[in-house]
Amino acid sequence: MNKKEDLRIIKTKASLYRALIDIMKKKSFEDIRVSEICKKSQINRSTFYDHFNDKNELLYSMIQDMKNELQENLVIDEKHDSIKDVSMQILKALLLYIDKNKKIYSSIIKINGNSIAKDMIVDTLIDTVTKEIDKNFNNNTIIPTRTMVLFYANGVISIISEALEDPSKYNPDELYEFIDNLISRNNIKRK
Repeated sequence: MNKKEDLRIIKTKASLYRALIDIMKKKSFEDIRVSEICKKSQINRSTFYDHFNDKNELLYSMIQDMKNELQENLVIDEKHDSIKDVSMQILKALLLYIDKNKKIYSSIIKINGNSIAKDMIVDTLIDTVTKEIDKNFNNNTIIPTRTMVLFYANGVISIISEALEDPSKYNPDELYEFIDNLISRNNIKRK
């Protein structure tokens, strides 16, 4: 009986998440009403309120579930020789994950300008890369690992956000190459 209840809750949340994302493709989050989400998901209002107090709580829950899924996708198993190699493998996993889910991220980040999703990606990226570096390397630089990762992670999310503005403009492999070149060397030459 308990498993059946859990499955119903999972299905209800998934239906509400899909409805919210579909509506966010056309409208800003601020303009969305709970009644629209319920109508689109074919979930009764009372059922909605059994799970969430308001649409903000629904969005927060969805972002938390997205964060958990993102963390699972950023796990790396291989040992690497350098901090850059670890970071780039995690970056590649991030770019592939975002590309696979670009409709969701595009509607949340691009259309709604929602910083919660950006913050979630940055926090997840920072935590994942920092843990991998601290676990496998001795950082002998004067820059703390978290500060170094924070600097690069915010640049990466800016590039990803711009790519989500026009998904046909870039693909994950091109973005990976651009970021790799930015990190590896300065390609700007004097005139």
